Amino acid sequence: MRIPPRLSVLPGKVAETARGLEVMWRAGLVPFPRLDEGLRSVIATRKVGPFAAAAQTSARRDPNAIGLVDELGPLTFRELDLRSNALARAWEERGVRPGTVIAALCRDHRGLVTVMIAAGKVGARLLLMNTGFAKPQLTDVAAREKVQVLVYDQEFTDLLSGIPDTVDRYLAWVDEPDPADRIPVLDELIASTDDRPLPAPPQRGGFVLLTSGTTGTPKGAPRERTSVLATVQFLDRIPLRAGEATFLGAPIFHGTGISQFILSFALGCKVVLRRRFDPEATLKGVADHGCTALVLVPTMLQRIVDLGPDVLGKYDTSSLRIIFVAGSALSPDLGNRATEAFGDVIYNLYGSTEVAVATVATPEDWRKAPGTVGRPPVTCKVQLYDEQGNRITEPHVTGRVFVGSGLSFEGYTDGRHKEIIDGLLSTGDVGHFDEDGLLFIDGRDDEMIVSGGENVFPVEVENLLVEHPDVLEAAVIGVPDADFGQRLKAIVVTKKDSKLDADAVRDYVKGNLARYKVPRDVEFVPELPRNATGKVLRNKLS
Repeated sequence: MRIPPRLSVLPGKVAETARGLEVMWRAGLVPFPRLDEGLRSVIATRKVGPFAAAAQTSARRDPNAIGLVDELGPLTFRELDLRSNALARAWEERGVRPGTVIAALCRDHRGLVTVMIAAGKVGARLLLMNTGFAKPQLTDVAAREKVQVLVYDQEFTDLLSGIPDTVDRYLAWVDEPDPADRIPVLDELIASTDDRPLPAPPQRGGFVLLTSGTTGTPKGAPRERTSVLATVQFLDRIPLRAGEATFLGAPIFHGTGISQFILSFALGCKVVLRRRFDPEATLKGVADHGCTALVLVPTMLQRIVDLGPDVLGKYDTSSLRIIFVAGSALSPDLGNRATEAFGDVIYNLYGSTEVAVATVATPEDWRKAPGTVGRPPVTCKVQLYDEQGNRITEPHVTGRVFVGSGLSFEGYTDGRHKEIIDGLLSTGDVGHFDEDGLLFIDGRDDEMIVSGGENVFPVEVENLLVEHPDVLEAAVIGVPDADFGQRLKAIVVTKKDSKLDADAVRDYVKGNLARYKVPRDVEFVPELPRNATGKVLRNKLS
């Protein structure tokens, strides 16, 4: 096969588009010379959205290839396509129309995937709910987003008392069948409904992701502009390839999980799912299915690495080319430990629900500068600004991070938006570039602690603390102080049988950082409060 020539010498947007097409060809999304297949995929995405389009494209490319494996076993791409046809038809018979808001409160399994595909085929708007929601959050979000259909796993039944009876309900996963329960079960609907293809809906439904909600009720971030070409933002710096296998540890409802699910599905990769994360079961899944990619949030990676060499050595993970980590900060210590355990396979992505991709650190970047989040991929732009909106171009100068991306959202569902400068969207983070152009995130803008006139970002102290041999986790916050305005407090989780005390923690920080960064208060706790994607809930620390 003759490789298409590089076109990056062309000017402006033409060069960017050409480079994007080249990235897609290299990954296998544009099957040269069958460019018509690539065009059909683009058209399908415009009509039914990324989930249904990926299922249809992969089913057409190789209908008997395994598309998904969960705890119930494997499903081919054709089976997934047919299941979603049946569910879409069943929903249409029950009044679901283009624009209907369908919420999914499901763990990762075939039911959720079928719902995602079927929603696109009827033109419904899909809302992916966080499985870590408490009842008030679920109730508030469902009301704000005007949910009309709710699909849920049986284990979440007790959370639904605040949902109006006018919302249609469906069970996606049943642990213990209840003959008295009148809630329709997806598998039963699918089995009893015609699975012929449907005509494309008159309008594409789109989907809504929710922010992490670490400081309040999560906001809705709609995704209306998803396109095949936009996927190059991942593929430019993360070498996923067609026909391989991806183990998805990060939950699908989160931006990390859903982005890699869409990409893997579109590439015709086998996607391996588990309803609940288990570190050793994850290693077994990678080994059993020869997975080339493993998608995690940092706390998951830590639990895997903490299994130790004896457990890690039980499983053949040599197929792994990519351990994709995103969702919260990857500390230098954890990234280095993972590299030591698995080799040069760590890809550290920085982004957010709102901006999607900002930068990616490749294994080469990480080796050069542990802790970096890397460089922007093709079609992405990252710039730093000071508080007055002036651009910062010097290395090692901290500024507010702004991102331009073809996948950036266009505002929250409640009408609010993020700050915009020069057409770029605020991430809410602050960071700096080094002399090689690699980006480092110094912390959240609103988490900066001002103590005695000195600015301290918690992540620097936290990264140092977790390098201590006795420390498993650490968080640093500011607490009120009569003399300094705020003082630093460290909340520390130690290893079992550790004798580490507060004075030793302070001495350790004092020996490595400036005196004003030393925590005056130290509290030891059994674990840090985190949400379902591993982010520390700082509003629960005091």
